[in-house]
Order: sequence, then C-alpha cells, then structure tokens
Amino acid sequence: MAWIYLFIAGLFEVGWAISLKYAQGFTKFGSSVATITLMILSFTFLSKALRTLPLGTAYTIWTGIGAVGTVLLSIVLFQEPLEVRRLTCIGLIVIGVIGLRLVSPH
Repeated sequence: MAWIYLFIAGLFEVGWAISLKYAQGFTKFGSSVATITLMILSFTFLSKALRTLPLGTAYTIWTGIGAVGTVLLSIVLFQEPLEVRRLTCIGLIVIGVIGLRLVSPH
C-alpha cells in the first residue's frame, strides 16, 4: 500500500506544480487554492508512504514522478520544447526511479 500512496503523492505533486504555473505567482485565486490543496494532498500521501518506505528512496521516487510528470505535461500544456536531449534526460530519471523501486527492501 505504501507504494500506491507514494505514486498518488507523486501525481499530486505534478498537479500542484502545474497549478502553480496557472496561479501566476499566487495572483489567481482559484489556481492558488488548487495549488495549496494539491500540495497538502501530496505531502499527506508522501507521509503515509514514509511510514514504511525508506526516506531516501521514497523522497527520490516522489520527486522523480513529479519531475517527469511536470516536464511531460509542460510540453503538452505550455508548448515547452520536445527534443531528444530532454527526452533522454527524462528517460534517465525514469530508469533511476524504476531502479530504486527494484532495489528497495520494501
């Protein structure tokens, strides 16, 4: 169950990062509320995962999910450049996240 919590936390991290862009420096009320709500949810699920998962592993995977998801959504939503070098780096993050999951004791 901890791994599911961690994955959900990572998805909420993507959500708050994207909503932070829409909040435009917390000048847009609805997006600002969404950002704070998604942050709280992300931290809540991360803290549930940390009850059993090692901190270093969980935190790295959480940020990895957030980073990869945010980059991919930014390409779609904000027309950020889609180029081989960026995709290669994203792939390395994914490999690292999968590797940590495979070698984790839990």
